[in-house]
Amino acid sequence: MRKFAVVKDQFLKYDVKADEIKIPVRATRTSVAYDVYSPITVEIPSGETKLIFSNLKAYFEDDEVLYMATTSGMGKRGLMLAQGVAVIESDYADNESNDGNLGFMLYNHSKDTIVINKGDKIGQCWFAKFLVVDDEVPPTGVRTGGFGSTKK
Repeated sequence: MRKFAVVKDQFLKYDVKADEIKIPVRATRTSVAYDVYSPITVEIPSGETKLIFSNLKAYFEDDEVLYMATTSGMGKRGLMLAQGVAVIESDYADNESNDGNLGFMLYNHSKDTIVINKGDKIGQCWFAKFLVVDDEVPPTGVRTGGFGSTKK
């Protein structure tokens, strides 16, 4: 099952209510990615990074991945994901520290402060299948945290 859902109330950021969160949608019938919208208004000064949590989580199969990136329009304005592209594993949803709240770490490489308004598109997400090597020893690690928690 693949779907987006609002995180549990105790994990909502920015003092917003669950019914204010817009579930991601594809803009056209041939769109690959789902557009994600900001739950807050925030300024990102030149050369700085801001983490904006979407207040959403995603459910998908264990052999799938959710990729997150900025849109071309954001790139045109001078915003990019600080890490380039985000890779989200299926066990991120419902984790104990943030319930799988998807965050966009936006870096402003323009010369100006950029304002993201509540309701503006902050990025996009798409699902894909992935493969593993045939002779892999299956990992035994279990996710115990949220954002940036995968053990090395």
